Amino acid sequence: MLLILNGPNLNRLGLREPGVYGSQTLEDLERQCESWGAELGEAVTCRQSNYEGQLLEWIQEALEQGFGGIIINPGALTHYSYALRDAISGQPLPVVEVHISNVDAREEFRHKSVTAAVCKGKISGLGFLGYRLGMEYLIELNTTELNTGAGA
Repeated sequence: MLLILNGPNLNRLGLREPGVYGSQTLEDLERQCESWGAELGEAVTCRQSNYEGQLLEWIQEALEQGFGGIIINPGALTHYSYALRDAISGQPLPVVEVHISNVDAREEFRHKSVTAAVCKGKISGLGFLGYRLGMEYLIELNTTELNTGAGA
């Protein structure tokens, strides 16, 4: 079971800067992720919050709720939230950071991620497909670790 978290302003997909993020909505993204999960044989739960504390709580509770990995698009929190970084590093589940736009081709302040270093990987600039690739990676990682006996 995978947890997909979207941070601040991602509820505005389809309305906010469609030239950067496209015209599809958060609901479209969530439906797509659930469809990909079904195709990949993995249950997916999608959540979005504009509140840092809510994201922290979801990350902290993920293991106890039975999730095997987390995909997170932290939005602007990517660039300055040490609390989010600590929440990610303070739990054992693998996390993949995803960004719809290519953050390295945008404003200078978007080039630095304080959360990426505590994630298993970072996918940027591939639109919604980045979420699927993150899902595939986490499923493969969990399958490999189950087969080798390694921990998450």
